Amino acid sequence: MKSETIISEQFYANSSSAISEKTLNGSFFRTNEKSQKVHVERPTSPFGLAVLIATFLLLIAGVFMVIQLQDDFEQFHFERIASTWGLPFLIITTILFFYQVGVFLYSSYLYLRYKAIPSVSDDLLPTCTIIVPAYNEGKLVWDTLLSLAESDYPAEKLQLLAIDDGSKDDTWYWMQEAKAKLGDRVTIFQQPKNQGKRQALYRGFKLGTGEIFVTVDSDSIVKKDTLRNLVSPFVVNKKCGAVAGNVQVLNNKKAILPKMLNVSFVMSFEFQRSAESQLGSVLCTPGALAAYKRDAVFNCLPEWINQTFMGQPSDIGEDRALTNMILKQGFEVKFQRNAVVLTNVPEEYKGLYKMFIRWARSNVRENLMMAKYVFTDFRKESKFGARMLFLNQFFKIAMTYPFLLFMFYFIAVHPVLFLSSTLMAILIFSSFSMLFYAKRYTLSESFWAYSYSVFYTFSLFWIAPYAIATANKKGWLTRGL
Repeated sequence: MKSETIISEQFYANSSSAISEKTLNGSFFRTNEKSQKVHVERPTSPFGLAVLIATFLLLIAGVFMVIQLQDDFEQFHFERIASTWGLPFLIITTILFFYQVGVFLYSSYLYLRYKAIPSVSDDLLPTCTIIVPAYNEGKLVWDTLLSLAESDYPAEKLQLLAIDDGSKDDTWYWMQEAKAKLGDRVTIFQQPKNQGKRQALYRGFKLGTGEIFVTVDSDSIVKKDTLRNLVSPFVVNKKCGAVAGNVQVLNNKKAILPKMLNVSFVMSFEFQRSAESQLGSVLCTPGALAAYKRDAVFNCLPEWINQTFMGQPSDIGEDRALTNMILKQGFEVKFQRNAVVLTNVPEEYKGLYKMFIRWARSNVRENLMMAKYVFTDFRKESKFGARMLFLNQFFKIAMTYPFLLFMFYFIAVHPVLFLSSTLMAILIFSSFSMLFYAKRYTLSESFWAYSYSVFYTFSLFWIAPYAIATANKKGWLTRGL
């Protein structure tokens, strides 16, 4: 397949016309199972180039320091083993390290076996209700609705619902504009006040008539064949209860953080969820794009909408919670790499850490919920995959504070050794993400894997311990932590 390009202006055209055919069929969307290597044209950014250069200089300096400080590392190692807590901690961390290596190798094997299910024919496609909840999205919701309306899906089998969750901006105006253009192809609703995404989705579930529910965030754009690819697993696999879409970054030309997150998302979805899909146990169907079997949703809808945590109503993590409840019913949850959606991500640090805190709190809550059923006979088929993935998540949470305390101790006693070893570890472990992205897409963009790891390690390390300590807190953090 020839290398092709797509530029951001195609998604952010100032005209109020529908998203053009050229946009929807741009090269970023021409994703197939034979070849996924795409050249994405990006404007030259002196600042971005400076960030990449600084990253590599920092990592090279870390490797150089490790080489120069070998005697100090050996001395620290002996001192740690000789201490009361040092040897037990070393044994535990060694066991967990080899467990993680084993999980990674097994995941790699599963990834190599993964193949997305091709779309079934029009006559086999099920009836589908698409639910688009929106809050303060402005014109983005227009782009979302038009991209969905232009999907290559039989019109008579498609129901499109858009729900304004009490927005304070012009979101409702753009929904009305979409309604004026699309007519009966879209139905719009307005909540009397802001009640949260879960309530908006709940309204859509109650109004929907389709055999399959599809949820799409109102700042996302789908390709023409995304919907048919997303729902095809339900047709060929009657045990399938939910399907996760392939989320990629839409605004990756606007700022440095989206460029970094673009590489991270590819690793998270195209590698990790591919492996989870082989086990029938994708742990989270993303809010940006997910599909659910109607029966599976209604089996747990009262529990989902009334979900609480430590006595408080749950108003975050609605996607992870619904996935968890569907897994609990014994259904399989799959991932479709060929169901691509582009979504906006935060461009500033504040928005990013708030998003990560929401995700981390939800992860803590849902792992506690998953612990209640994962070791029961919840599924007739093999439960090994779901249990392995749960244990992997559990160990990460359980070891968060021990590792944090060790990190602070290491910094206090040997700050230079800590810095150099951390940088070398980043160089080693980020290389897989870099190589994976380079093989799937482009070499030049893949180097952001290193910058993202440096950025996350030194500026977002506090997310996990903070989320664990505040897992009971509510809200989307629009008014603080």
